[in-house]
Amino acid sequence: MSVLLLQLAGPLQAWGAASRFARRTTEAAPTKSAVIGLLAAALGCERTQDISDLAALRFGVRVDQPGILLRDFQTAHHFVTGEAAPVSERFYVADAVFVAGVEGDAGLIYTLRQALHKPGFLPYLGRRSCPPSRPVYLSVRDELTVEAALRQEPWRASPWYQRRYRDEREVELELLLEAVIEDGPTDTLRDQPVSFDPVHRQYRLRGVHRPPRAKVINPIARLAHDPIAALGSV
Repeated sequence: MSVLLLQLAGPLQAWGAASRFARRTTEAAPTKSAVIGLLAAALGCERTQDISDLAALRFGVRVDQPGILLRDFQTAHHFVTGEAAPVSERFYVADAVFVAGVEGDAGLIYTLRQALHKPGFLPYLGRRSCPPSRPVYLSVRDELTVEAALRQEPWRASPWYQRRYRDEREVELELLLEAVIEDGPTDTLRDQPVSFDPVHRQYRLRGVHRPPRAKVINPIARLAHDPIAALGSV
């Protein structure tokens, strides 16, 4: 088994799991369906293609920089008739950074790595209006679970955000993992992709496990000041 790690950073991100009609919400962290969609796009898959091999990958995400919720209003008019559509309310996560991972067969993981270096369709962070501000591909980790890989990955938050914690040598980051049977009762989210066919998109429920937070080193932490260190030993 291998793990593909992705860096999801951008001015705006949108990870909807239950959008309806004119209200388009977002989850606080990337969803499995959106990340699988990103990977399918990198492979150059059409929306009607079978995605069962990608959907079978185990998913996890680490919240490196949570960002803030942003609400926007959008208007539209019918191209032919000019009739105005209802005003839509759309939510985004602004100034956020996440590390996402998918765990599965090494052959598929390395195929996805190649696709991210030369994607068939450009990747975006949930919606086409949300381009990434950094390279999406981070690394491939062999012989690790997705949880272990996320715990070992260096902190990817923006430097300005890391400076907020410069007095802390170690920072704790939230983990959200696709649940397995051993995790017992968990939260659920209708986020397991079955089909991206625009005529009949299908998603199933999946469990979301929240293990103990990941502890990562702050690369810009200030060292404790010793006022007599420069004097040396007496």
